[in-house]
Amino acid sequence: MSLLTDDLLTRIRSRAADYDRANEFFTEDLQDLTAAGYLTALVPTEFGGAGLTLEELTREQMRLAGAAPSTALAVNMHHVWVGVAKTVHDRGDDSLDFVLTEAAAGEIFAFGVSERGNDLVLFGSTTEARPDGAGAYTFHGTKIFTSLSPAWTRLGTFGTDTVSEDAPRSVYGFITRDGGGVEIKDDWDTLGMRASQSCTTVLDGAPAAADRIARRLVPGPNADPFIFGIFANFEILLAAVYTGIAQRALDVAVETVHRRTSLKNDGAPYAHDPDIRWRIADAAIALDGIGPQIATLASDVDNLVDHGAMWFARLSAVKVRATETAKDVVEKAIRVSGGSSYFSRSELSRLYRDVLAGLFHPSDDESAHSTMANALLGPVPTPSAGD
Repeated sequence: MSLLTDDLLTRIRSRAADYDRANEFFTEDLQDLTAAGYLTALVPTEFGGAGLTLEELTREQMRLAGAAPSTALAVNMHHVWVGVAKTVHDRGDDSLDFVLTEAAAGEIFAFGVSERGNDLVLFGSTTEARPDGAGAYTFHGTKIFTSLSPAWTRLGTFGTDTVSEDAPRSVYGFITRDGGGVEIKDDWDTLGMRASQSCTTVLDGAPAAADRIARRLVPGPNADPFIFGIFANFEILLAAVYTGIAQRALDVAVETVHRRTSLKNDGAPYAHDPDIRWRIADAAIALDGIGPQIATLASDVDNLVDHGAMWFARLSAVKVRATETAKDVVEKAIRVSGGSSYFSRSELSRLYRDVLAGLFHPSDDESAHSTMANALLGPVPTPSAGD
């Protein structure tokens, strides 16, 4: 099942360069995607959604990213929260069913987790989560890289409760845009992914009602299905977006080398040059292995496959492999396409700037290696006093 028609993707692609140049949010894209039912893609049909599987959505996100990377990346964050709700629902937990219901009703979810200088990511927050004593919380802190800043109506966020009897606790909750205590900075002026408008969000008493508190967990690594759902949907869907960027860059490079001609070779197209052919093939061979890995892991999430302690290692690994491969493929596409790709008006130039954002999303290269090593070798023992 596909929600993205060729005509829709053509319209979205036609706007991408202008959004990037003007550093503007993808307002028209979002309107078109909403009208197509794309924001309900992962919502089960019984909740009024399109009922796509995670595996099916990865294919859609690859196609969308090939048309407009910033649009795909920002929409990704909405899909992540809906995917988390679907993941826990599929495992018999209805605590996030309100996300599915609200997404079906047209609410737009954003991801408010990242904090400046905090490399704990999901395992600790500098934001304060202050309890009211009756189950509700207010959040106080600053979140960065909050995609969909101009449009979100629901923000999934978390902070640390340091005052309750069982403190500390990591508190995950959902706030509303119109609930107060939210300031969105107009500070998104970046190298790439410009249309995502992932602005800084200041939370100064933003309230989450008791029935919108998703979890209270001990800080640190946790096997709770909610944390698994975040990791699984975030890493897999990110991998899909950057793989889509790489595929588009490869397609553009193939078109370009057929069009470019060589004076040195009597006007023959560059597609006949053995060095160009080798580089194109090298990029394609590297990219060819990523899609099946994404599909397999997404299918495993859909089908409740239990990888045990290897789950987080495999999720981190597929994200790192996808983003690093995508960067390499885009660079190879630029190399074979010549100096015209260095101009800012070139699509390849924009794809290169966009693909670099993959370096900054968690899990990073170091974290992925550490997670894999711990899964295979066990954690390094902490030295005891006197050692």
